[in-house]
Amino acid sequence: MSAPELSLLAKRRFLPLFATQFLGAFNDNLYRSAMLFLVSFTLYRGEADRAAMVVVIAGGVFILPYFLFSSVSGQLADRIDKARIARVVKIAEVGIMGIGWWGLHSGSMPLLMTVLFAMGTHSTLFGPVKYSMLPQHLSETELMGGTGLVEAGTFLAILLGQITGGLMSADTASVLLLGVAALGLAASLFIPPAPPAADRPAVELNLVRSTAEIVRHARRNRPLFLAILGISWFFALGAVLTQQFVPLVGHLNAAPEVGAFFLGLFSVGVAIGSLLVSRLLGGEISARYVPASALVLALAVMDLGFTVHGLHPAETTVGVADFLARPSSWRLVADLGVIAMAGGVFIVPLYALLQTLGDPASRSRDVAANNIVNAAGMVLVSAGVAGLMAIGADSAMLFGVLGLLGLVAAAVACAFLPEPVRRRWAGRFLRLRHALGRP
Repeated sequence: MSAPELSLLAKRRFLPLFATQFLGAFNDNLYRSAMLFLVSFTLYRGEADRAAMVVVIAGGVFILPYFLFSSVSGQLADRIDKARIARVVKIAEVGIMGIGWWGLHSGSMPLLMTVLFAMGTHSTLFGPVKYSMLPQHLSETELMGGTGLVEAGTFLAILLGQITGGLMSADTASVLLLGVAALGLAASLFIPPAPPAADRPAVELNLVRSTAEIVRHARRNRPLFLAILGISWFFALGAVLTQQFVPLVGHLNAAPEVGAFFLGLFSVGVAIGSLLVSRLLGGEISARYVPASALVLALAVMDLGFTVHGLHPAETTVGVADFLARPSSWRLVADLGVIAMAGGVFIVPLYALLQTLGDPASRSRDVAANNIVNAAGMVLVSAGVAGLMAIGADSAMLFGVLGLLGLVAAAVACAFLPEPVRRRWAGRFLRLRHALGRP
């Protein structure tokens, strides 16, 4: 990590926003993890099918606000001072977590789901604020490093929230949720003003019409929409990979902590890749590493499929130490590490482009369009995975299919390369074909 990136953590124009985002991501995942552990090991203990159904429903409940309210959140963030919105959202989080405390304490499923929907709404409203605010507070040379720090912090917060929620009792977690929400509110009070541009859009409250218009507006800017598609692909891929950790652990006859190890490896790897690419680019906003990282990502996912296919269950249930003692396990660890780091290198430049390619007056709406497409992409890819599993596909086959789709994404990512670079690559490809004797 370069010194300029670390120095941002000492500046008021970055640290309060970073802390607010970090604490919010931590709380989201702490609540979800605590809720799902409560469901699986207390409310529906011994009823695996009912618990699994609740897990699926919970995922849908959390992502639903992204479809419903992203358009409104983008319009509001382009109309009202973003720092003010952040504070209002954090005040709401304290109230939501107060209700969440009672939901976890009472075990009321309707209340637990209501809080989950409210947390999804909270994240939906805050998403356009954080990414459209960064270019207002950071210089062009700082934006890549700041984006890398935000992404690294977010993935580490997700990991810490999920682990903490699994280790604590529901009552203890509920108290921590309130404390973290209060800290997030305190951090938001120090975010500097981020006023809107002179052109303040009227807020269209027709959710269907406003959602369609925001996505249509982003599609008119081809490079911007390609960045959105790339971001959506990564998060859909990441969602499927992490969902497969549980069945993969079952296939390997491993203990649950091995699944936590996989999740930790993935989260830390993305964080490392996020910081690495900002250092490689030296503050330049550029997508020159995007195609190569997309290719590495795709090949590593394909190799993960071959690796999983060749692994056999242990004779007795193994923990992390025994799992790592098997030489064949290290190829799986290497695949996950490469996937995660390549993902970090892939995603950060695309987020920087998302923040800079469009009109500053509509930047929040562009981020909202990204959130809508992200949610749709995760739903579509998850539905495709469910279809493959319905016809008998195992994890190895799923990873192979995702790897092939990743090769397509890598080819599309070449559109981000400057024209001279594309021509040079095309020339090399033609010379290679000629050397191989092909017309």
